[in-house]
Amino acid sequence: MTYDWRGWREAAETALYGNEGFYRRPEGPAGHFRTSVHASPLFAAAVARLLAGTARELGTDTVDLVDVGAGRGELLTGVLAALRAGTAPGLSVRAYAVEIAPRPPGLDPDIEWSAELPKGVRGLLFANEWLDNVPTEVAEADADGVARHVLVRGADGTERLGDPVTGEDARWLSRWWPLTRPGDRAEIGRPRDEAWARAVASLTAGTAVAVDYAHVRTSRPPFGTLTGFRGGREVPPVPDGSCDLTSHVALDACAAAVAGGVEAELLDQRTALRELGVSGERPPLALASRDPAGYVRALASAGEAAELTARGGLGDFGWLRQRVRPGLRP
Repeated sequence: MTYDWRGWREAAETALYGNEGFYRRPEGPAGHFRTSVHASPLFAAAVARLLAGTARELGTDTVDLVDVGAGRGELLTGVLAALRAGTAPGLSVRAYAVEIAPRPPGLDPDIEWSAELPKGVRGLLFANEWLDNVPTEVAEADADGVARHVLVRGADGTERLGDPVTGEDARWLSRWWPLTRPGDRAEIGRPRDEAWARAVASLTAGTAVAVDYAHVRTSRPPFGTLTGFRGGREVPPVPDGSCDLTSHVALDACAAAVAGGVEAELLDQRTALRELGVSGERPPLALASRDPAGYVRALASAGEAAELTARGGLGDFGWLRQRVRPGLRP
């Protein structure tokens, strides 16, 4: 690994997606951290219900489902299993996994695997913990309050300040994350805005959903959120390919980047999943005497639902929902 100084965006791009990058490892993301998809099949079942609702809105029984940043296909596998178990009888689904890693062995043959977004999608585009891994530049205000690029050394993560932020990045900071005090930091989310706008543009009609650790302009963290994960633990962010590199997403900026009057809604995962029938309420105690096995199953399901919707945990994830009406393309 070179000791050259680079901006965080270039360094993270190589560390995550280069030939020997973190996201090309055979164990996949699930080998290092646990998302809502891995926490419980209830999450995939909720997405299946969202897909069925999208199909009803479109007035069709044939619908597309696109998983952006698909990992090893866990979400699509779970959604298809829920549909086959009777979530939406009669619904025909074309499933697309968008992921740079090779197709995993044994994946359901009904899932199409590609590194590129499909075009002309009618249905649901879902991106769970994708945007936080779209690399960004990092900026920090110097002693005079001037926002400067943060440079990083790939081998050990040592940082130093570089040139002042200018051009489109400076305009993004001014609008979405102004740095006002020396030492304040920000992740410049413009590449994520552009990535999300491209994803939504692949829809001709339907709904696009981004789910991620998130913040909005009124509550940006003063020192940013860049961090690393490896083996289930948070570690210092070193762009050497040994760990995940992630930072929270300015979902309000992503929403505004989609042109064409596309409707946008920001909510937390707790609210979104409850709308889709996921509740952490315990089953009635009377069920224990009437149906002991059913009570145990219901209790386990309630525990999983509680984890998915917990305050201070997965329930605080942000959901950005954007609906593309037929005939209205961003």
